Amino acid sequence: MNKIIIVDDHSLFREGIKLLIENENLGEVIGEAENGQDFLNLLKTLSPDLVIMDVEMPVMGGLEAIRKGLKINHHLKILILSMQSEKSIYLELIRAGAMGIILKTSGKNEFEKAIKAIANDDNYFSKELIPLLVANSKGPSLQTRVDIQPETEKLTDRENEILQYLCEGLTVTEIAAQLFLSVKTVEAHRATLLRKTNSRDTLNLVLYGVKNKVVL
Repeated sequence: MNKIIIVDDHSLFREGIKLLIENENLGEVIGEAENGQDFLNLLKTLSPDLVIMDVEMPVMGGLEAIRKGLKINHHLKILILSMQSEKSIYLELIRAGAMGIILKTSGKNEFEKAIKAIANDDNYFSKELIPLLVANSKGPSLQTRVDIQPETEKLTDRENEILQYLCEGLTVTEIAAQLFLSVKTVEAHRATLLRKTNSRDTLNLVLYGVKNKVVL
């Protein structure tokens, strides 16, 4: 079971997230912090699998907390809960090491999907954020290849179909169910997509898909 720390300066919000996690059996909340500094102090004695973190907090915000926290424990998996108004630093959060960002206005189902995806070493980003990430992806760490692919590297119909579903926010398991394929087969297609598009991870793959008009 995932060991989780919740970092948010609103106690009522933390309590709601904790109840959701425990009621849906998504993990065990082993610690709570109301700012980034308190979170870093917790890391001295706790070893979480997953951290759910706010961005704007007193004393120390989420961006700085991610950078310092990953220096203490580079295995941390971090999910950011963000407000739409914080979109100007989304890419900085990703470059700092966040594996996912969802909006605080997201529903229960998306929250569950995000936790499960990140727990399985995948990225997860609210679909509303993808156009913002694409529009602002200028740095090398989020660079995707958008030139015309060589003949041998063109995507097959099946690969395009799977890329479409990834861009729509479906997980590998959901895609497998949708296409009546095994999870292992979909994972193999995703690995091929990563290679063909020169993408580091699922986020880069989604950016590639959006830039190449697979979606949007």
